[in-house]
Amino acid sequence: MTRTLEPGQAVKPGIALAVISAATLMSQVDTTIVNVALPGIQRSLGFSGSGLEWVVTAYSLTFGGFLLLGGRAGDLLGHRRVFLSGILVFTVASAAGGFATAPWWLVVCRALQGIGGAAAVPTALSLIAVTFPEGPPRARALGIYSAVVTAGGALGLLAGGLVGTYLSWHWVMWVNVPVGVFVLLIGRRVLAGTEGVGGRLDLPGALTGTLGITLLVHGLITGATDHSGVSHWQDGTVVAALACAVVFLAAFVVIEKRTRNALVPLRIFADRLRSGILVVSALTTTATFGLYFFLTIFMQDVWRFSPFQTALVYLPLTGVVVAGIRLGSWSLTRSEPFRLVVAGLAVAAAGMCWLSWLGGATADLTGLLVPALLIHAGLGFSSVPMTVLALRGVAPGESGLVSGILGAAKQVGGATGLAVLGTVIWATTASSTGATARQALATGVGRGIAVACGLMVLALLLVVLTMRRGGKAARQSGSDPGRGNGIREED
Repeated sequence: MTRTLEPGQAVKPGIALAVISAATLMSQVDTTIVNVALPGIQRSLGFSGSGLEWVVTAYSLTFGGFLLLGGRAGDLLGHRRVFLSGILVFTVASAAGGFATAPWWLVVCRALQGIGGAAAVPTALSLIAVTFPEGPPRARALGIYSAVVTAGGALGLLAGGLVGTYLSWHWVMWVNVPVGVFVLLIGRRVLAGTEGVGGRLDLPGALTGTLGITLLVHGLITGATDHSGVSHWQDGTVVAALACAVVFLAAFVVIEKRTRNALVPLRIFADRLRSGILVVSALTTTATFGLYFFLTIFMQDVWRFSPFQTALVYLPLTGVVVAGIRLGSWSLTRSEPFRLVVAGLAVAAAGMCWLSWLGGATADLTGLLVPALLIHAGLGFSSVPMTVLALRGVAPGESGLVSGILGAAKQVGGATGLAVLGTVIWATTASSTGATARQALATGVGRGIAVACGLMVLALLLVVLTMRRGGKAARQSGSDPGRGNGIREED
């Protein structure tokens, strides 16, 4: 892929990075601001307890399902074109969702937001790869990008608290509109125009892959035990969805093996480090994404916190994540990326184990904040090294695809986390006989955190076992994960 500029266009890396970050920040703000506003949305539109999860899951489902297609479309058609098209869809869906008067309306708009985000996010990382050369400049750009996006999470929490306290929930959707308009107007002028690599889009692969991922997550979420403690794993629709998911994903693998212009060339997974990152990303997101959904409900329904108070609890965590990201980005010039990933996840796992002791009906901010700070510091520290390893040695014409695969692993992991933790939490809550509603929910959330702890520890073990072996193999072949890709600064 060759970078080309339109007549009269001058690429300004600093402004381009600001636009790219603003677009992804919008997606992050949308996720967190909706989480804080969930109780208000439930009261206004009449969602059931398990149905409320679809406000979050509808976005994760389409986002995860379409990321492969969005990333590959950017490689074939041009990253800037697909990026701006995705932002347009996201902005229009946000505006429409703010007018929702029924649960289905909001869920549909959230799904459309996911499709727009699936086009924008992987191409955003590709635009960074196009704009900044591999090595310290790209590592610094990824560090800034990650820090800005993470700060957007806190902005979303704070905005969600303010909206939930002083305005109607409709504003959690409308807040995206001015940001989207800004990105569309400025992005066309400052982002590098890129020519696609050409070739035909693997439509059979795109169809089977998207349907397989979507049906898998749908089956997991639908089968999860609901707020009344009823399990749906034996329901016909759930069994059919999971069975069809297996069939479609198996067909996807067969198609990719035999197709010349495969949507996902299977050789991408031959890199053990990259495959390890994908699995670890899915596990860590499974542990954390569902956790914060239920922690929000826990603080408001058990501890009786207002939406604004809930946002204030989350707010200090953002500074720790940003500090961890900057430290991890700086450490890339002095250590191998996979060692930084091990260190970061070890800290996060320790924090998650500590947090698993939470579960009392009496507010205990110290028992929540201190371990949560460790979790966020560890995940922030490891995030940029993981991204660098995922993109290590990737051809420019496949950067969008790899970004899409990494994003899909995270999003599917997040939706799976809602299903797994939801089953544990709601089943425990319903079976807690003789306890008040607050005590039952507190017990359920405590067990859910214990499951999340196990997932985080498993992710750490996979990093140590799989990624360390991959790092040794890379060094033996002369391709050091840190040195061989310009991560270290020259003396």
